[in-house]
Amino acid sequence: MNAKFEICARLGALGRAGVIHTPHGDIPTPAFVPVGTKATVKALVPEQVRDLGASAVLANAYHLYLQPGPELVDRAGGLGAFMNWDGPTFTDSGGFQVLSLGAGYKKVLSQEFAGKVKSGGNPDSGMTPHEPADPGNRHDQSGQKRNELEESEENAQLAEPNRNKAHPGLARVDEDGVNFRSHLDGTHHRFSPEISMQIQHLLGADIIFAFDELTSLLHSYDYQVESLERTRRWAERCLREHRRLTEVREGKPYQMLFGVIQGAQWEDLRRKAARDLGLMCVDGQAFDGFGIGGALEKENLGRICAWVAEELPEDRPRHLLGISEPEDFFAGIEAGADTFDCVSPSRVARNGAAYLETGRTNMSRAAFREDFSPVQPGCGCYTCRNYTRAYIHHLLKAKEILASTLLTIHNEYYTVHMVQNIRAAILAGEDAYREFKQETLGKLGRL
Repeated sequence: MNAKFEICARLGALGRAGVIHTPHGDIPTPAFVPVGTKATVKALVPEQVRDLGASAVLANAYHLYLQPGPELVDRAGGLGAFMNWDGPTFTDSGGFQVLSLGAGYKKVLSQEFAGKVKSGGNPDSGMTPHEPADPGNRHDQSGQKRNELEESEENAQLAEPNRNKAHPGLARVDEDGVNFRSHLDGTHHRFSPEISMQIQHLLGADIIFAFDELTSLLHSYDYQVESLERTRRWAERCLREHRRLTEVREGKPYQMLFGVIQGAQWEDLRRKAARDLGLMCVDGQAFDGFGIGGALEKENLGRICAWVAEELPEDRPRHLLGISEPEDFFAGIEAGADTFDCVSPSRVARNGAAYLETGRTNMSRAAFREDFSPVQPGCGCYTCRNYTRAYIHHLLKAKEILASTLLTIHNEYYTVHMVQNIRAAILAGEDAYREFKQETLGKLGRL
């Protein structure tokens, strides 16, 4: 049994409920992890994040590297102390951001991340090439990342990629790492596996991720093979540097390092990547868990997660990057995913939308002007216990900042508790799980 992760109950062949043990507390799994990109869950103070039921938060290494800098966060006592969060923390590696937000000055993004390109299929799995997908049905770095781009680059210009080049955008990938420009001021920077590890060790999160090369559905199979091999070599370097830094920073709490599985929608590449990282051990250091990342289409999410989970060691946790839709939780958990993160609950709240049992709803609609019921009747969140739909509607129409706070509390609560309820159903047994899934997705009209 892994001392950092224990399995408490099983669901089918791959699903499970468990607990991740960290120096700053336990994470009961499955669990949704709210995103605090710049060391803050937007519109909320940490006490509100704790009160809504979250057991952990995730911050972004790229953004914190640029501002305020990892050295300052280290001097503050680490990410949790800096942001006054006393629970477990995650940081991602910055791999996605340096290849998207860091694509160049003037905030130029590739067309791939706007969801407007044709995607390659997987000949081994029976998947066929698709026409351009609805952006709402795509997952870039499994879904969250398209929202991150919109959140960070609201005024971005979309650049037509040069399809003769292996990699879109202006970031430059080589064997050692990636050269990129800050999306804030255009200054030049470089990330490598070693630099990413150094940044994340200074940030001090309980769970950190290996530096990988993001690929997209735009890339050819041949480039995916080349990139996957580069990511494998980078993973070895991350393990080596992680071990060195752990020894050098003796006395600091141990940080769990997760390897990131890429491979887009090709079964052979996903399985190979999972086998490679699952068996990888450098100087006695293995990965403590794994992240499932990369570009994939919504309808293939469960299948791709299953390929990966079937190859990975089952005694280590698996984090599915960028997921927050109810049907995706069920698909991912049944296929072996343990934790999830996504910016969507807070982002759609700032745009006036609430998560309801029947689906996402714009609270600025005229129908809510004189509706004095809670946002979601029966919901236990602070917003629903104290405020009405009519009041939220008024705040949105008046462009009051409080609207973002109240809707973010509700949406994060809804999402966190959705996954907590799935966990409770798994612990109660297969029949209870199936009943909960049927009821939840039935109300949403997604059966």
